[in-house]
Amino acid sequence: MRISFCQALLTGAIILNLLILYYVSRAQQQMMDKRKELGRGTRKASLPASSLGGGLGVLIGAGDPGVGGVEGHSRTPRVTVLLREFENFENYVGDVANSFLRQRPELPFLAVSDTSPYPPLVLPDGARLLVLSPSPDQPPQAHRPEFHVQTEFVLLVPDGVELEQPRAVERLIRELEGEGGGPVRLVAAPVLARSAVQCLHLRVNLREWTATYSPAASGSSGSVCTALQGDAVVLIRTEDLFNLSVPLGRPLFSSLFVQTALRGWKVKLLESPCFSANHRPLFSSAHNQWKADTRLKEATGQLMRSFGLRRLMLPEGKEQWYGCSKETPRCFGTVHDDTPDYLYLDRWTPPCCLRALRETTKYVVNILESSGVRYWLEGGTLLGAVRHQDIIPWDYDVDLGIYLEDIPNCDHLKNLDSGSLVDANGYVWERAVEGDFYRVQYSEANHLHVDLWPFYSRNGVMTKDTWTEHKQDTEFPEHFLQPLVPMTFAGITAYGPNNHRAFLELKFGEGVIENPQYPNPAKKRLDRSKL
Repeated sequence: MRISFCQALLTGAIILNLLILYYVSRAQQQMMDKRKELGRGTRKASLPASSLGGGLGVLIGAGDPGVGGVEGHSRTPRVTVLLREFENFENYVGDVANSFLRQRPELPFLAVSDTSPYPPLVLPDGARLLVLSPSPDQPPQAHRPEFHVQTEFVLLVPDGVELEQPRAVERLIRELEGEGGGPVRLVAAPVLARSAVQCLHLRVNLREWTATYSPAASGSSGSVCTALQGDAVVLIRTEDLFNLSVPLGRPLFSSLFVQTALRGWKVKLLESPCFSANHRPLFSSAHNQWKADTRLKEATGQLMRSFGLRRLMLPEGKEQWYGCSKETPRCFGTVHDDTPDYLYLDRWTPPCCLRALRETTKYVVNILESSGVRYWLEGGTLLGAVRHQDIIPWDYDVDLGIYLEDIPNCDHLKNLDSGSLVDANGYVWERAVEGDFYRVQYSEANHLHVDLWPFYSRNGVMTKDTWTEHKQDTEFPEHFLQPLVPMTFAGITAYGPNNHRAFLELKFGEGVIENPQYPNPAKKRLDRSKL
């Protein structure tokens, strides 16, 4: 059978198309294989020596066939030893690395620093340095610790610690694996030093910007708690560590346990094995100790502010504050729609602000009483006194009503028509620019304040000349003030209307005492299930 020219042309075109389709498909498959290989390489392959800050390469990879296992059976290490807390000006990082690598040379050892240490660290073979600060000439993974830990577990060790018992690491692994993935997600062993490590209970209340530490009872086989105080070696699964928002924040234990406590994780403190610490004290001079203490204080303050914690309640009952003071601006900005910014974050008024408001209220009340100015708790302030005997936990100022006719009795108020007055204690008295009322600020820098609203009686009704758009800002019968009655408020005895329920329901509506709500529910409503 003869094949026509058209048939031959058609057959050739079909064959050509099949060849093109074959080579395109093959190229696509090769590209996909290459992408998969690159993806595996990003996670497992070693980076070039220049990729790490300080000019050092990545630690030993998990898949190195020449590395012995932690248990003595596997050919890959299960633990990376990580040292995070050390000072550049004096440390024993090299000695710590030598101690672990002498006993367990198969274990990767990683020292982590925010910036390149100066003087430079002198590390033995097998130990590596990771600098967290990014550099514009390096790839992003060069400064991200999760790319540099390829083992199942991470052993967090403090500066100056030494490994004397080679099998101590296995004991920690067995203890953690024995918990079966329950609430105990960390296991710790004490470091033999002058001060024993202490097991603590930590309760973190982000809504109230507060972390509270309390002692935990010790058990015969170890203690299970939510935080540690003192020197300890801590084992954690790598996956758990890098699932934290800030896995290697400083101070390490403060950062670690705040985050784990919020997740409901616990730490088990064993009585043994113990790790030795021949380098104690860590610093050879009082000056270096002072520098370390100062840096620790600064790092703690920075960490707590970044976590939104303004107050720490310590186990011995002392308080540490990291919020605003008389010398700093208040913790929140201008309030819009009666809804401060922290309410949108599902938080209440920072405790440092409540403390400042209490101090200012006590100060103002003392001056009003000594000057013969009649006053009473007004609006939401009265509501807080009835509900809490304190400021409402989400309120941001204090309101007092005063008799207009008594203002000349008070030297702090009578001359405020022009300018403001900063008194001897740093409080700022001023006539408010928003209307005919007075404001007392905590300080010139911190504008937390008490507002004084002048009322006068007209035909038995208390009224005033400046009104706001607030529902509670309304006239009321003077008999509520005849007489004024003492009330507990913010740690002092102040005066309020004689029938506070009727007074509040006149201003806010029936049931206001039993039904708390944010000041502007249209913008942000209170979730009462969280009360």
